[in-house]
Amino acid sequence: MGRPEGIIIGGGAAGLMAAITAAENGAGVTILEHMPRVGKKILSTGNGKCNLTNLDMRPDCYRCGTADFPMTAIGRFSAADTVSFFRRLGVVVTDRNGYVYPASGQAQTVLDALREKAESLEIRIVTECRPETVERDGTGFCVRTSCGAFRGDFLILAAGSKAAPSTGSDGSGYDLAASLGHKIVKPLPALVQLKCRGDFFRSIAGVRTEAEVSLYTAGKHGELGDLLASDRGELQLTDYGISGIPVFQVSRYASEALDRKKRVLAVLDFFPSLKDEELFLLLKEQRMYLSDRKAEGFLNGIFHKKLAALFLKAAGIRGEEMAGRLSDKKLLAAAELIKRTVVEVTAANSFDKAQVCMGGVRVKDVDPCTMESRLVPGLYFAGEILDVDGICGGYNLQWAWSSGYAAGASATGKE
Repeated sequence: MGRPEGIIIGGGAAGLMAAITAAENGAGVTILEHMPRVGKKILSTGNGKCNLTNLDMRPDCYRCGTADFPMTAIGRFSAADTVSFFRRLGVVVTDRNGYVYPASGQAQTVLDALREKAESLEIRIVTECRPETVERDGTGFCVRTSCGAFRGDFLILAAGSKAAPSTGSDGSGYDLAASLGHKIVKPLPALVQLKCRGDFFRSIAGVRTEAEVSLYTAGKHGELGDLLASDRGELQLTDYGISGIPVFQVSRYASEALDRKKRVLAVLDFFPSLKDEELFLLLKEQRMYLSDRKAEGFLNGIFHKKLAALFLKAAGIRGEEMAGRLSDKKLLAAAELIKRTVVEVTAANSFDKAQVCMGGVRVKDVDPCTMESRLVPGLYFAGEILDVDGICGGYNLQWAWSSGYAAGASATGKE
């Protein structure tokens, strides 16, 4: 009996890991990639520095239709395994408080190492090749593409999601999975900026500041409803709304609620390190120190000037007033705005701005240990095509490595 032959659709992080693992186990492997080169999306990860993984690996770092699904696969191929794997490929990594990067600081280092390993294993890579249909063909699979038909004993779908389509993730893999009987949870943008209502955003565009972002549904009369999610970090204010890591971390919940036709409100706390009463005391102290100055600069020692001016205007504090004469009522109004600026979220940014998607192939129909379809023997999944999304910080790449390894190992009989 000859060696098993496998087809992998998608040459991203998960597809390359699956291919390398399967080839190391003795399989002949063909990667079908519709882009001119494999691994383009890897180059954009970690702002071009490639945050390979995170040593603080917890279940709550992943969102999925079945809660324990991601960590089952990650338990098989851990963050430590990822570090060891890349070290064997010649990549030295650095640990920045649990965030793991290549020591070179270049994502290209990671991609080059994967490509060189694939070449040394004689993995066949067919680029600019768009899969069109997939069929079970006797005991294997037949994939018809824009450049001919390919046959294999097993098939791994690692075609990505709909996020960042310029890198190759155009959602085409969902149709292939559906044609084989798999249900698709509606894909929506995640790890993405949020558009908000309010003309004032233009006046504070470009400002970065520490803040806490909390998302709520809106009640019947516009009041705060249920808390959806909250996160803290560097908030970036744009001309259309909010961005930055804390926004990315909670954005999937806005996408989901808005898709259900719910109104979504974002509460922005621009001084999360202080409680309400502590902030009020700080403003009273500021009034004392700046008593002989005009109020136009009252908050400039605390916030970016653009943000300070916005708070003063919204609190009804005129620039020509003397700071020492500001009433407690006005200070309380300013403190309330600083701690609780409420804006309506109108939309998540589009797929082309998203780092990942929520949704994808329903994981209920996939074995979490092997990544094999429960519906079609010999069919495996890996990476973003599945209904698994992680928070920022290397978690989505770890999912790619773990699921790719599980698929590649299982497809070749290594349990």
